[in-house]
Amino acid sequence: MPVLAYQSPSGPLETLPEILQFSGPVAVTLDGQPVREVPGPEGLPAVGNYYEIYPDHLGNHNRLFQKYGPVLVTNNMGRQTYLTNDPAVGLLAFSESQYFTKKINKNHPLFGLKDNTAIFLGDTETANWQLAHKYLPPAMSPKAIRHYTPLMQRTARESFPVFDDLDRRGETWNVYQYMLKLASQTIGKFALDIDLGHFASTDAPLHSLVSDIAHSLALNKKVTSRGDWYARLPFGDPALLREIRARMYAALAESVDKALKNPVTALPLHDAAVEATCVIDYLLRAVDGQGEKLPLDLVYSNMVVVTGAGFTTTSSLLSWLLYCVVTYPGNQERLLQELVDYGVNNETTWTPELANGLPFLDKFVKETQRLHNPSYQPGRTTKKEVIIPGGYRLPEDAVLIPAIHAIHTNPNLWDNPQHFDPDRWDTEAVKNRPQGSYVPFGTGPRGCIGFNLALAEVKILLPELVYRYEFTRQGTDTIEYDPEFQLIRPINLYVRAKRRTEYPVANPKKI
Repeated sequence: MPVLAYQSPSGPLETLPEILQFSGPVAVTLDGQPVREVPGPEGLPAVGNYYEIYPDHLGNHNRLFQKYGPVLVTNNMGRQTYLTNDPAVGLLAFSESQYFTKKINKNHPLFGLKDNTAIFLGDTETANWQLAHKYLPPAMSPKAIRHYTPLMQRTARESFPVFDDLDRRGETWNVYQYMLKLASQTIGKFALDIDLGHFASTDAPLHSLVSDIAHSLALNKKVTSRGDWYARLPFGDPALLREIRARMYAALAESVDKALKNPVTALPLHDAAVEATCVIDYLLRAVDGQGEKLPLDLVYSNMVVVTGAGFTTTSSLLSWLLYCVVTYPGNQERLLQELVDYGVNNETTWTPELANGLPFLDKFVKETQRLHNPSYQPGRTTKKEVIIPGGYRLPEDAVLIPAIHAIHTNPNLWDNPQHFDPDRWDTEAVKNRPQGSYVPFGTGPRGCIGFNLALAEVKILLPELVYRYEFTRQGTDTIEYDPEFQLIRPINLYVRAKRRTEYPVANPKKI
């Protein structure tokens, strides 16, 4: 808890009578610090700190935290952003309170995609967000995920002919490109009940909707990182972003319109979630306690979020999971051994109990999300001037980002934070870690509503791949991430996936 204290020129005022009897001005300190402005690098004229941060914004943010402390401010071509690697400050930001909320202003990382009719892309203090937050979460609740578990398993196994073919050819392949295909193929069925055709053949192209969504995330990062002046240009990337967004919305509206032609039975929210064939079907069926449905215009816009957010994060996470499989010695063998020990084979029927009951898999996923989390910039906005722990003063309408990568690798929170060690999750130090020090999906009222879905996907798709294939990394180049994408994804990771013919001896475990 932050420590508030009162000071006079001659020393601290420790009791209420001392404060009341003192005739001069009384100073306030927070955590032993006076109220102060947030520090940060000076930057250059016009471009601000852009060239001090990009292209390696993860590494450079960590460097700036080491230099300026747990809260800092940067300016990228006129857009001012505050960042923190302090979990206590991060938790304050994540709270929907009288001080902080999600308000996507021009300094917010999602400004180029803002849509106040969509749950992830809009401001909290709107009626539309309240409606969407009532109707959408049941579609991704644990009960709903159980309903969609067979779909995830089928999608994984439908991809095998392609990976088998790549094996027969002796070819290496770009991990992110194929994980994008796999994750979006899953979400295409989950969200829209359509087959995107990504595994119709080894060289099948990305569906246009998927490529448009991925392209829009790249363009948004590029546009928002270059300042407000750039976003207003009537040509180039800003114009292309607007064009692609319109095309995305039109394509998803077409899917909704097609679904509207099929008669459906209205059901209460949680019943609809386990009866529906997909999210569109759910939203057209679901009624609240008053018998009201989500307004149709909100169905259209929220399908953009369900579809886009559903595969972009998961494809990046799957890519990093495979990176960890081929990079950190011994982990692939331990994953395989655990699958064999728990009786997993090519005929296994996956259940949530099995997926969540594999202890090493759980630690492996957690450690990957700690060190290589795809999301890194969940911005929140001050509703008024506020003094946060450490005595830092934030003005009204300031965007504060709990920098997830910096929090997850903060040496004050994690022992040897750059070391990949799944077994750290069994230690007392990690079990008793400070609240807010591990937030891969954010937290609070605006935390990711799809975290159950994402974890279920990776805990089925990854084991299915590891059980069937032995993965080896190809090449020795340093793995790079894309600095101009909304998420952190490896862009030059290539692997060879060889069909397994031998398995370790089982040490049976109780499931």
